[in-house]
Amino acid sequence: MEEEGQNQALKRIRFEEEDEDRTSKLADSLLVEIISRLPTTKDAIRTAALSKRWKHLWTAVTSLVFLHPYDSNHYANPSFFSHVNKTLTQRGQSKLNKFRLHTYYHDHLHESHINDWIRYAVHCNVEDLHLSLRDHVRGFAFPLDQFVFINSCLTNLTLLACAFNPTGVISWKSLRKLCIVYGNLDEDLIGNILSGSPVLETLVLKHCYGYRRLDITSKSLKNLVFTGYMHNYTTDIIEINAPNILSLKIQSVLVLRKILLLNVSSLVEAHLDYTKRIHHFGKPAEEAEEEMLTGLILNLLHVKNLKFGTFCSKVNLLFIWQFVSLIFVKDINYFGTGFGCERGKRWAGC
Repeated sequence: MEEEGQNQALKRIRFEEEDEDRTSKLADSLLVEIISRLPTTKDAIRTAALSKRWKHLWTAVTSLVFLHPYDSNHYANPSFFSHVNKTLTQRGQSKLNKFRLHTYYHDHLHESHINDWIRYAVHCNVEDLHLSLRDHVRGFAFPLDQFVFINSCLTNLTLLACAFNPTGVISWKSLRKLCIVYGNLDEDLIGNILSGSPVLETLVLKHCYGYRRLDITSKSLKNLVFTGYMHNYTTDIIEINAPNILSLKIQSVLVLRKILLLNVSSLVEAHLDYTKRIHHFGKPAEEAEEEMLTGLILNLLHVKNLKFGTFCSKVNLLFIWQFVSLIFVKDINYFGTGFGCERGKRWAGC
């Protein structure tokens, strides 16, 4: 038994040496690419303990991901802020492809640190910037500095719980995808965002509020995702005028009266997967749901691919079936976990 154990130990050592030998043959650039794909930057830094060769490899990564662990007793953990500051100092100012920051804060000192981190990413010509900045104590949206709104390197930008308060122009010349979450936006600000983003292709608005009309006349913008709407005024009617978009998604919880599609004449694909929480004006909930859905479908009759997701199909399955069937007769095909219809195909049942 003792001899068998020794043999197994020798085999394990031999396998480890072989693995280390195979790794040593890889180029530094490939190892850096591997490290860059680890879930967080903290994981990348841990690889420095593997050997002398790995000690400084992590400083060459082009992707930085900082995820602040949630602690109900300490919203802003000092060790997290120290970790980020130390990491950015050690890494230097080399090019960044991606910078993701998810953190909690609750005072001006924290805001100063966060602004320094964002400025660092911008100075490194970051292309993919994802900011999730939560003030759980005061409930404030994070005040972005003007330098964020003038950037020619960004191609993908996600902003969660950030205040849109530019003091000058908005200029995102290379931006192709913009996702705004929990943003207070009015019509003028949305117009400035679109005019300052000449190559924007996809706009995602998640649980934003403050606007009553989306006027999207940009030639480049082809995809609009409208995810949730929550405001104090449940009588809000949201109008969407977007004659050039090809894809439209309306999903999640909508706390509003209705959505009106004014002009979506270029649409090829539409996906409806929403639920309304509040119904007013003396109408039963089911009637209010059907009224809004009817209006949407009537403005989507030209769409080649129309899908209904879980929310819509659960509440309105029979209504959708009857209504769409009357319009399309045989030019309909139902599919998916919800269902949808696609023009040009014969009746296929459910």
